[in-house]
Amino acid sequence: METLKVLVVDDEARMRKLVRDFLTVKGFQVMEVGDGEQAVEMFFAQKDIALIILDVMMPKMDGWEVCRAIRQYSQVPIIMLTARSEERDELQGFKLGVDEYISKPFSPKILVARVEAILRRSRSNTEDVAEAGGIRIDKAAHQVTVDDQVIDLSYKEFELLAYFMENQGLALSREKILNNVWNYDYFGDARTIDTHVKKLRSKIGAKGDYIKTIWGMGYKFEVNG
Repeated sequence: METLKVLVVDDEARMRKLVRDFLTVKGFQVMEVGDGEQAVEMFFAQKDIALIILDVMMPKMDGWEVCRAIRQYSQVPIIMLTARSEERDELQGFKLGVDEYISKPFSPKILVARVEAILRRSRSNTEDVAEAGGIRIDKAAHQVTVDDQVIDLSYKEFELLAYFMENQGLALSREKILNNVWNYDYFGDARTIDTHVKKLRSKIGAKGDYIKTIWGMGYKFEVNG
C-alpha cells in the first residue's frame, strides 16, 4: 500500500515530535518544518504531500499566509492548529480553504483520526459520477464541471456539493451535514457550514440557486421547484 506523506508545520519541536510519533506509528511518512517559509518551500519541492498539519502562530510566515500561498496552486487537505479558539479565527481559516480546525491542546489520537478520515475521503477510489441540472461531479477525478466548464473547488466545498447531490430533494440539517461532510461530531458554530455554502454557491454561479436554505434548519439541494 502507498505510504502517504504528511507535512507537519509548527515552530515547537516538541509538538512536531508528538504529532510525528503518532502518525509514524499509523504508517504515514512525516516531513516536518519549523516555520512558514520552509513549509511553502517543502510543499513545492516534494510535489506529492497528501496532507498538511499547519500551526497558525509561526515566525517568518504565519499559518494564514502559508495557507493562502498553497491554495493558489493546490487543494491539498489542510488541518490548522491554533492555541486560540475564537470563532472569527475559525471562519477566517475556512474562508481560506482550511479543511479542519483543531485547538491546542488536543488529543493526538483525535488528530490522527481526523487525518485518516480526510485522506480516506479525499483519496477514495470510487468512480461515482453524479449529474444534476448541468452540474457534473466526478469523484474519481475529484472534478466538478458546470455546463462543461471545470470549477475549482476546495476539498471541503467538493465534499459538500457531493453530499448535496447524493441527497437531492432531502432537507438536511446543519448537524447532519457537519456529521457527514466533516466526518465527526462538530460542536462549533453552524456558521461554519453557512460560510462554505456561500462560497460554493458563488463558485457554481446561477446553479447556486439549487442549494436552497431551509430557515432555522439547514439546506436542500433541488434542481426543480
